[in-house]
Amino acid sequence: MGSKFIPVNIAILTISDTRSLENDTSGDILEDKITIDGHHVCKREIVTDDKYQIRAKISQWLIADNIDVIITTGGTGLTGRDGTPEAVSVLFDKTIDGFGELFRARSFEVIRTSTVQSRAIAGLANGKFIFCLPGSKGACITGWDDILHDQLNSTHQPCNFIDLMPRLLEN
Repeated sequence: MGSKFIPVNIAILTISDTRSLENDTSGDILEDKITIDGHHVCKREIVTDDKYQIRAKISQWLIADNIDVIITTGGTGLTGRDGTPEAVSVLFDKTIDGFGELFRARSFEVIRTSTVQSRAIAGLANGKFIFCLPGSKGACITGWDDILHDQLNSTHQPCNFIDLMPRLLEN
C-alpha cells in the first residue's frame, strides 16, 4: 500500500448566501488544487447557509457511488447563519478530531489567535470522508496544502486516508 498514486473523486460544496459559481474564489482554489494534484472534481455546487439545505446535499452525496470525498467551504464561523458544523456533524459515523485540531494549529501560524473562530471539522459517513473548511481563500489553501494534499495522497507515508478507504465500511 502507499506506493502508487490513486486518484479519488471529490465533491466540493460551497456554503454561502452571497456566492455563485462565477465568484466562488474559495471553491475555485479547491478545484484547482484538487485537479493539479491528480484527483477528480466530480461535483461542485453551492447552497445557502441553511443547515437543512447543507444536510440534504451532503446526504444526497453520501449515497452517490461516484463520490469518495466531500469538501465543504463556508459556514464554519460564529455568526447566526454559520451552521455547517451543526448540519454535517449529525451525519458522521466517526469524527476525525485531529483534522480540526491540526487545521487550527496550522492557521495559528498565519492568522494567530483569530484561529479560535474556526470550527473546521471532519468525519466519516457511509465510507466517505467529509472535510468542512472555512470559506476564506486562505483557509482553503491551508486546509489543502497543509493537510489534505498529503492525507489524500496514497503515496504519503507513514499513513494516509486513501489506504484506509477499502476498510471504512468493515463490520
